[in-house]
Amino acid sequence: MLYQLHSLSQQVLQPWHLWAQAARKQLTLPGSPLPMLYSGRTLLAGIELFERCTNNYEKPEFGICHTQINGRKVLVREEIAQAKPFCDLLHFRRFCQEKHPKLLLVAPLSGHYATLLRGTVEHFLPDHEVYITDWSNARDVPVSEGGFSFDDYVSYLLDFIELLGPNVHVMAVCQPSVPALAACAWLAMQNSPHQPASLTLMGGPIDTRINPTEVNDYASTHDYEWFERNVICTVPEEYEGAGQLVYPGFIQLSGFMMMNPDLHIQKHFKFFGDLIQGDGDSAESHRKFYNEYLAVMDLPAQFYLDTIQRVFLEHQLPRGTLTYRGQPLDLGAIKQTALMTVEGELDDITGRGQTKAALDLCTNLPANKKRHLEQPGVGHYGIFNGRRFREQIGPAIKAFIHQR
Repeated sequence: MLYQLHSLSQQVLQPWHLWAQAARKQLTLPGSPLPMLYSGRTLLAGIELFERCTNNYEKPEFGICHTQINGRKVLVREEIAQAKPFCDLLHFRRFCQEKHPKLLLVAPLSGHYATLLRGTVEHFLPDHEVYITDWSNARDVPVSEGGFSFDDYVSYLLDFIELLGPNVHVMAVCQPSVPALAACAWLAMQNSPHQPASLTLMGGPIDTRINPTEVNDYASTHDYEWFERNVICTVPEEYEGAGQLVYPGFIQLSGFMMMNPDLHIQKHFKFFGDLIQGDGDSAESHRKFYNEYLAVMDLPAQFYLDTIQRVFLEHQLPRGTLTYRGQPLDLGAIKQTALMTVEGELDDITGRGQTKAALDLCTNLPANKKRHLEQPGVGHYGIFNGRRFREQIGPAIKAFIHQR
């Protein structure tokens, strides 16, 4: 019922959104005096704010068409290296002769699209062959394709790693840190020739018992049945995945927004003021951020519930009870894959020490194959995007990869 009400509200607001969009375009045509008048800019700012607040934000584009390699501008084209029902392995193919390490960037399946890592991809493209997990919106996956669980997630990663061949480097951002570490443990236990050369875990919930955050507390104060009853919905008929059980993106987004409601309200008031003052750069920066932030996707219900149970309620990985397809996983088997953990000092989603715990869990990995980086002054999103990532975190990860 909740999903149906949300879908109905979107349909009701759509005509008003289209009216606001048409009005803004009409009132800003060449020759219109409104942008030159304070009262006119105030009117236009109000219309655009209303337009954005009633918009249904769809999946953004990566929009990466080129990169710089050795001072040369090189064409980049997105290609699907492997297609699966719940995820496409996307390859940013560079049209050049240079041979660089393959990097599998594992994007989180946690509500936002993989395009949230656009800046991360751009940073590594000049000296890496970059692949990324482009997760599908569960509402668009037909029921005939079946469900998607935590074990299925690990299986996807195993298939992608095998496809990319030996010596691939894997970087997992936030939520996929647990399944990525599980996949590496499984490959090590099988003595597979496809074990990654390195694994980098960034702001991931390896052990959420350490310095728990508000997000961790929210998960741990409810049981499995509560989540199953209160946040799992059925996709309505108007979508291709009608009948799928999902954790809707709009619920996830509401939770994120309510963590810092005052901050988001202040940002929108500032956006309104920037439009009136004619500060185009600041207004465009706001648009870009919220176009990405407000575009959310539905998660497969079984994967979401598995993650709640295994990662946040039972802490199976640090307790040594995590399994894959019914088989216990032994992190002590990891001896070849170098491991780097990255945390942000001000991370309010993954507490300090939660990701670093992976280093202690890999008991048989030599010390010279372990590294930890805690970046001062950055929060969760600053770990993989922004100035400090480009200037300090990214180069440190590249150095770690190239040492292997």
